[in-house]
Amino acid sequence: MAPAKPIAVGITDTSASDAALLWAAARANRLKCPLAVVNVVDDRWMAAEVLPYLEILRESGLALLKEAGEKATAAEPGLQVTLQLLEGGVGAALGDYSRNASMLVLGTSGHARGALTDRALQAAATAECPVAVIGDGQEPGRGVVVGVDGSRESTQAVAFAAAEADALGEELAVLYAFTGPSRWIAAGLPQSSFATHVMEEEQIVLSETEAGLRQDYPDLAVNTVMETVLEPADALIRAAAGSRLLVLGSRGKGGFERFVLGSTAHAVLTQPPCPTVVTRLHKQQHQD
Repeated sequence: MAPAKPIAVGITDTSASDAALLWAAARANRLKCPLAVVNVVDDRWMAAEVLPYLEILRESGLALLKEAGEKATAAEPGLQVTLQLLEGGVGAALGDYSRNASMLVLGTSGHARGALTDRALQAAATAECPVAVIGDGQEPGRGVVVGVDGSRESTQAVAFAAAEADALGEELAVLYAFTGPSRWIAAGLPQSSFATHVMEEEQIVLSETEAGLRQDYPDLAVNTVMETVLEPADALIRAAAGSRLLVLGSRGKGGFERFVLGSTAHAVLTQPPCPTVVTRLHKQQHQD
């Protein structure tokens, strides 16, 4: 049997990073897999005349890794921990490293919504594995929430969330936020049979998702919610407040192929209400 891929946690010198480290260590211990603690030295803007400063950054990074490794093993005795210092752009370096990880865990930066330079957003956009983003001060909650919209990405997110909820003994809430008809009515357009038909079609997405989950996980408690007022990101943030885990796909059916991280995932990751996992779409390999 091939050795289990490690859970990788990217660390910095912040309280949110400490929270991510402990969350990742606990998950690795529960799943009986190694933990890789990773720090990135961003050397993209280092000119030749400041190379001595780069060495100071490396030494600081190694010291931070050593301290983080000690925290992880103290919290989870017996856990196999490795330390890795990377160099380059943070998003790209973590994205490359994620190819050898089962999950990449990061702490939030505390930036407000719309901060495109957030390292968690960069990594979530480039990672080859699920990315978990952990906020500072998040209390342990109950239940797993997943966003669904019928896209391939959300279908994979639902599968991940169901497996997590089943393994953890938690209830699963499946949320579909669809604001189309409400927008039309608010704009002054009359309610029509077309709007009703659209709502019925969207309800089918939820019904089919629930039916599939009950077939695969007969003992899993599943609740479905259709949200027609709030925007998807706001609906997910509100629904997942106080939850144990929020899961969403990297891009919904409204996303463009050139955008590897959709607007909903981007908005949620800037202010995650609880530990939040963004799943990645596994591309099918075609045989010639």
